[in-house]
Amino acid sequence: MAGFDLDFSEIKDMSVTDGKYEVVINSVAEDATKGGTQFINLDLIIRNDLKDQKFGNAHIFTRIFKSKKTNKYPIGMIMTIAKAAGMKDKTHFDSLEDYFQKLWHRPALVTVKNEKSEYNGKTYENLNVKRWEVSKFPEVQHKFKDANNQQSNSNNDPFANGGQSIDISNDDLPF
Repeated sequence: MAGFDLDFSEIKDMSVTDGKYEVVINSVAEDATKGGTQFINLDLIIRNDLKDQKFGNAHIFTRIFKSKKTNKYPIGMIMTIAKAAGMKDKTHFDSLEDYFQKLWHRPALVTVKNEKSEYNGKTYENLNVKRWEVSKFPEVQHKFKDANNQQSNSNNDPFANGGQSIDISNDDLPF
């Protein structure tokens, strides 16, 4: 591999600033904290198909926690996200997993705000989703990182190409 020189003028700030962003829902899954508190974890990607939008491809992570009183997810939040994702009223879901699957790669418009929070005496900076709205650009042309460009075997072994050579041009390198 050829050498390279550092050029700090090429640094891109990926700290998403407060504002409204057109996003695509990259993934939705149920998870839990180390303490066992369950939540829905949403991974949103700022769309790269809208040229006037900053921070294209940056991820916004947001969580919906179960209520401590009811041990259920807040139904209003579940409905808000579905509406923002363009789902039709009265749509039936067979399960929470079915709901997650139907959210996959749907567009939405979110308003985010950088906020400080304190937990166990430590201060954290968080990017929080403050509002969900229906996308103004429902036709998604976002280009996802292509999983097919990576090795397609299940163990992701980079050397499992059967001894075939790989051609890499200078255009393929990130620098």
